[in-house]
Amino acid sequence: MPTISVDKEDLYQSLGHDYTTEEFDELCFEFGIELDEDTQPTPAAGEAPVQLPAGERAQLKIEIPANRYDMLCFEGIARALNVFLGRIEVPAYTLSKPENMEKLYISPECSKVRPYAAAAIIRNVTFTQRRYESFIALQDKLHTNLCRNRTLVAIGTHDLDTIKGPFYYTALEPESFQFKPLNQTVNLTGKGIMEFYEKDKNLGKYLDIIREKPVYPLFTDSSDTVISMPPIINSDHSKITLNTKNIFFDVTATDKTKLEIVVNQIVAMFSEYSETPFVVEPVEVISDHNNESRISPNISSRHTTAEISYINSCIGQALSAQEICDLLKKMSLIAKPSTTDSNILDVEVPCTRSDILHQCDIMEDAAVGFGFNNLAKTFPASSYTIAESLPINHISDIIRNEIAMCGWLEVMPLTLSSHDENFAFLNRKDDNTTVVKLANPKTSEYQVVRTTLLPGILKTIKENRKHSLPISVFEVGDVVFKNEALERKAFNERHMAAITVGKTSGFEAIHGLLNRIMMMLRVNFSPVSTLERAYWIEEIKYAEGEKGTYFPGRGARIFFRYAPGKEVIQIGEFGVLHPEVLSKFEIPYAGASLELNVEPFL
Repeated sequence: MPTISVDKEDLYQSLGHDYTTEEFDELCFEFGIELDEDTQPTPAAGEAPVQLPAGERAQLKIEIPANRYDMLCFEGIARALNVFLGRIEVPAYTLSKPENMEKLYISPECSKVRPYAAAAIIRNVTFTQRRYESFIALQDKLHTNLCRNRTLVAIGTHDLDTIKGPFYYTALEPESFQFKPLNQTVNLTGKGIMEFYEKDKNLGKYLDIIREKPVYPLFTDSSDTVISMPPIINSDHSKITLNTKNIFFDVTATDKTKLEIVVNQIVAMFSEYSETPFVVEPVEVISDHNNESRISPNISSRHTTAEISYINSCIGQALSAQEICDLLKKMSLIAKPSTTDSNILDVEVPCTRSDILHQCDIMEDAAVGFGFNNLAKTFPASSYTIAESLPINHISDIIRNEIAMCGWLEVMPLTLSSHDENFAFLNRKDDNTTVVKLANPKTSEYQVVRTTLLPGILKTIKENRKHSLPISVFEVGDVVFKNEALERKAFNERHMAAITVGKTSGFEAIHGLLNRIMMMLRVNFSPVSTLERAYWIEEIKYAEGEKGTYFPGRGARIFFRYAPGKEVIQIGEFGVLHPEVLSKFEIPYAGASLELNVEPFL
C-alpha cells in the first residue's frame, strides 16, 4: 500500500488539534489507515524531543489503501479526516458556467498512439511553496500508481495565462515539429527529445511508451504553440510556477475509465485552493471521429444503492437507516433512505471515491464509521471457523512432500511461456482450442499460459545445467486450458511434473517415482483388476516419420480408473525425452520426464 508523507504541523493545523503521536495513531486506526512513522514523535516523560536537521520539518508517514487515490496527497488526507471528525461538511464539487467555454479539439491521428484525452481548468488558485510541492507530488504518485508509469494515463499542467485556446490534441511525425522542453533552453524535435532524454533517470523510463509509434501526440494552443508532448514532457513555454493563478490540465490516456478517474482526482484535490473552493471550469472536448465529444471533467456524483439488512448483517448491528446514513457521511458518502423500499439506501458517491464499486464497499465504510473497536466481540460464536487448505492444495502438499523425500528438488517456474516452448520445442502441435494466448504479451517469452509444466522445468534445468549430475527436479502447479463453454472461458488444472537429466536417460528413476506416487495414493497397478482404484500404462505410438515429446518406443500414457464400471481417463504421460526436445532447450544430456493430472485423485 502507498505511504504518503505529509507535513505534520500543516496537518494538525488543518485538523484543528495538536495530537500526540499515540493520539494520531489511534485516529488513523479508527479511519482505517495506518501511521507508519512520525519523524518527530511525542517524547515520553523525561525524554528530550527528537531534533531534526536544520530546515527540515516534521513529517507524518501514513499508509493508505491502494485504491484510495483521493488520499495520495496532503489535501486528500486532511479533507477525509476533517469530514470523519465532523469538522467540515462533505465538499460539493461543481462546474462553473463560463460564458465562453474553452474548447479542446481531438484529431483522428491520436487514435494511433493515445486515443483519449480530457481537460479542465482551475482559476484563481493561490499557491504556497508546500501547496505547490504537494501539487507536483500528487501528479507523480498518480503517474506511478493508477497510471502505471504513464502507460495508461499521463497528466500535463500549464499556466493558462501563457497560452490561448482553443486547444488542439493532435499527433505528428517526430521530425515535423519542435518546441522547448520544460526547463530547457533550446528547441528540440520529437526525435531530438528521445535522444536528449535517453539517459535521463526520471524521463528516460517513459520514452519507450511512444518511441516506436509512427506519430507522437501533441497539445497545442490556438497559435500552434506546442504546450506538451504526452506522456513524456511539457513545454517550458507554459510551465507552472508559484505565481500561477489559472491552471489548464491536459490528460491523455489509453484507458478511458482511468482517464476520468485521474482528471477528477487532481481537479478535486486542488480546486480547494481556488478563489471559490471546489469549483472547476469545464472544457468542451470535441472528438467527432470516435463519438467522444463531451464536457470535461464530469465531476457529478454517482448514484448507487445498498441494502440496510446486508450492512447490518455484516457488521453485526441493528442500525436504523438514518444511523447508517450518519455513519456513511463520516466517510464522505451522502446517503438517504429510499422512498420506494424501506430496506434500501440511496447513496451518492463523490467523484473522488472511485473505490466504491459494490455495496460491500459501502458496508465497509459504514463499519469504519461505526468504529472497529465498537463492533461486538463474537468469538467464539456460531460463525466460528478454522481455516483449512483446499482439498486440491492438501493433496498437492502430500505429493510434494513425498517427491521431496525421494530426493528430488522442487522448482517454481513462471506460469507464462512462449508459444514455441509450449508446443514446437516439445514436438507438439497447437490445435488452437486449448491454449490461452495473451492478446498483448510484453515479450515473446510470455505469449501463452502454459498447458504443461514441462517447459518451465526444462528451462530451469537449462539455467542450472552446469551443476553436478543427475539433475532431478519437480513442480506441482497449475496449468490452464481454454473452454468456451465456461463463463470465464478457461479453467485451471493442477498438475505434477518431474524431470531427471544426466549421462543416462534416467527412465528407471522416473518410472520408480511414478510407482512411488501411486503407492502413496493407494492406487494399484492393474489394467483389468476389479479393484476400486487402479492405473496402468500404454505405449505411445507415433506414426512413421512423426516426432513426439518422447523417444519412439520409450514413452507411455498413464490411465486411471477410479472404480469398477467408471470411465477410464488418461491422467498423464512419462518416458525418455526425445533428443530434439532436449537440444531445443540447450540441455546436452539425456533425460526422462513424468507429468500427471492431480485432480482425479481427489
